[in-house]
Amino acid sequence: MKRIRAVLVDIDGVLTVSWKALPGAVAAMRRLRASGLGLVLLTNTTSRTRASIAARLSDLGFPVVEQDVLTAPAATAAYLSEHFPGARCVLLNSGDVRDDLPGATFVDEGEVDVVVLGGAGPEFDYQALNRIFGHLQRGARLVSMHRNLYWRTEGGLDLDTGAFLEGLEKAAGTRAEVTGKPAPAFFESALAQLGADPAETLMIGDDIETDVLAAQRCGITGVLVKTGKYAPETHHGASGAPDHVLDSFADLPDLIGRLR
Repeated sequence: MKRIRAVLVDIDGVLTVSWKALPGAVAAMRRLRASGLGLVLLTNTTSRTRASIAARLSDLGFPVVEQDVLTAPAATAAYLSEHFPGARCVLLNSGDVRDDLPGATFVDEGEVDVVVLGGAGPEFDYQALNRIFGHLQRGARLVSMHRNLYWRTEGGLDLDTGAFLEGLEKAAGTRAEVTGKPAPAFFESALAQLGADPAETLMIGDDIETDVLAAQRCGITGVLVKTGKYAPETHHGASGAPDHVLDSFADLPDLIGRLR
């Protein structure tokens, strides 16, 4: 590794669970800020806008502003603008994130060019999924902000978009373009924002495949934390090994101190 200059951090399961700060996370974030490291919060969260995420984290005591947050919806907006300018889109998402999707045209009826899936929730009922299936059969392209199977809440693990996405892909005979993690372009956007080289950057996450191993494939050093959705069986059955494993984000400043 080169000297560490930048840190990419997942939010849900790493800094918070159900939007409540995990023990030691705020203090650790403040230590990172004091060290002068570049920082981007790289999240697949689709239930809140960048501004809302930053405001909530700031209320919890995290030294974060909107410009520090890079979301899957924001990456989706860039993807649609580049690949499907002027396309008629249908959005299925739990939460209102249209402020992070400027330039996209969303419709409720008529011809549909692109189906966009966000985060799962009550909106992902049979009627909605079957309507999406119909659009795909008629030739609409499929874009998904992520393909996470589940996430951690105070009540345990809840199903997420990936559990529905795989069924839609198989039924419609198509494959979704994923714009958030683990897409390499998502990590590259964060690096570009910081002006950082992959070899001098860490990625911290609770999802070994989507957060950690995906980042490592981009040349970024991966750090897995044992909070959020972490499970020993998922860790040991993964397609690769993380570069580092920590009990929690609170331990990150000490790891960085050793690596530097």
